[in-house]
Amino acid sequence: MIPSLRMPVVAAPMFLVTGPDLVIAASNAGILGAFPTSNCRTAEELDSWMARIAGAVGDRPWAANLITHSTNPRLADDLALVAKYRPPLVITALGSPVPVIDTVHAYGGTVLADVVDLKLARKALAAGADGLACVSHGAGGHTGSLSPLAFVSAVRQFHAGPLAVGGGIADGAGVAAAIAAGADLVYMGTRFIAATESLAAPGYKAMLAEATIADIVVSAAPTGTPASWLRPSLAAAGYADDAPAGARNYGAPDEAVKRWRDIWAAGQGVHATTAEQPVAEIVAELETGFRAAQARLARF
Repeated sequence: MIPSLRMPVVAAPMFLVTGPDLVIAASNAGILGAFPTSNCRTAEELDSWMARIAGAVGDRPWAANLITHSTNPRLADDLALVAKYRPPLVITALGSPVPVIDTVHAYGGTVLADVVDLKLARKALAAGADGLACVSHGAGGHTGSLSPLAFVSAVRQFHAGPLAVGGGIADGAGVAAAIAAGADLVYMGTRFIAATESLAAPGYKAMLAEATIADIVVSAAPTGTPASWLRPSLAAAGYADDAPAGARNYGAPDEAVKRWRDIWAAGQGVHATTAEQPVAEIVAELETGFRAAQARLARF
């Protein structure tokens, strides 16, 4: 079930960026806030975060994002907290949705599986996911290779249920395009990295505000998997644009640079961020652009 929202937007779960303040602000602004449980170092911290979010948002929707791969040692603990706090939406990543489905369905929640291609989409639905979060070309971080509009069109040939799509969607017109193409929700991450309520480092927010689409580079060097990064942060960590997958940053000017902390992800929608803003302002801008796009479509 897709909740009723002011805008059909998910402030996407982002590693080291999304915390309780961003989720709560998103909910207050009329969109859906989501955070990765891996942003909490312990189950105790996650318990605290979820209690705070659940207490603040009341009946408004929010989402938790769980890594379901077998290498996640905390999955059982995190899932127990999902059962305790009952986020209306649970988004699975980097693994089958199977481990979470019974728990989430037991309290009436909805499971979306994060997928990057049609094979994974079909597998996730066959495993029992209610819907999909289709991560497409242009998304920040670990990105897909399919056009968002083509991905939506292809998935709609075999799936009529909940569908979110993300990848380079930066403004209200882009949201309108995705909804017109058949999506129910737009997964938007980059636009919220520089939000006042995000956990992103000040340098990250400043770099994002200065960046253009030309500053986005897809590289597998830091993690071994193709992902979209801010070129200046890659360079600061000693990585060339064309460094091979898994290359080490021997050339970093400061060997204390940590790839998981100091190399910053962003998607092709980076140009829409020009300054740090509260979530409420971002959502208001998205709504203005969305309504203008609706009016343009109505003229046809």
